[in-house]
Amino acid sequence: MTPTRKALFQIHFCVLLWGFTAILGKLITLAALPLVWWRMLLVSAALLCVPRVWRGLRATPPRLLAIFAGIGVVVALHWLTFYGAIKLANASVAATCIAMCPAFLAVVEPWIAKRPFEPRELLLGAAVVPGVALVAGGVPGDMRLGLAVGVLSALFVAFFGALNKRYIAHADSLTVTCVELGAGTVFLTLAAPLLPGPAFTLPDGHDAALVIVLAFGCTLLPFALALSALRHLTAFATQMVTNLEPVYAIVLAIPLLGEQRELGWAFYAGVAVILAAVFAHPWLHRGERAEASDIVAP
Repeated sequence: MTPTRKALFQIHFCVLLWGFTAILGKLITLAALPLVWWRMLLVSAALLCVPRVWRGLRATPPRLLAIFAGIGVVVALHWLTFYGAIKLANASVAATCIAMCPAFLAVVEPWIAKRPFEPRELLLGAAVVPGVALVAGGVPGDMRLGLAVGVLSALFVAFFGALNKRYIAHADSLTVTCVELGAGTVFLTLAAPLLPGPAFTLPDGHDAALVIVLAFGCTLLPFALALSALRHLTAFATQMVTNLEPVYAIVLAIPLLGEQRELGWAFYAGVAVILAAVFAHPWLHRGERAEASDIVAP
């Protein structure tokens, strides 16, 4: 098997594992805040056991560490709203909202990267709007709040993705992930008294097992595999595969959670429109090389 083909298999496996994050978020009975807090704490603690991370911490300027810590707060807000959307609606709705991230990036990334807006990307963002309207029409009324929270989560993805893209070249990617998730843990700890719902709930045996799978099987493992695979893939190939994450999540939610009974035909029609726009996004960036920033804090 050629290195490129092996890398493609690795990326597909990573995306499948990331697709399971929405399923696990629904199966775990913890509220969104303690779920995210435990996930970030476990991953950042595990990364602190890696010597490469400590070398990276010593080599990174304090100003840059502060920037990555600030990005970590955005990551925490993304995960908090993502799992909040799952709890308020379901896994399919939350995954569909995340598919809107490229549309937000079309506006957010030029502003953060200080580059001109590209009309093709703005057109992509506009193409998502009819899909969102269809999704909203196919979601029961009691899930509309979850849909809105999911859209907010996609906006946070766009912000931390663009910020990582701008600054990741100046630091080791594993170190960056440790700093971001560690800062996110600290932020959630300090913000917990101001947020609704239970804060630091100790998970029972069922939830503890699933949180461990979420932290290590769906976060650390795919991150390490993706770092290896990116050495052999272009950004185009990588993004085409990673765009399948919401597809995997929605497909997995049907047999595992039976969510197709909760959603109307308009929802799936809207999903098709959104995904068509999402898969058009890599064609705007053909020929680029993949970078670690594409997968930091997925």
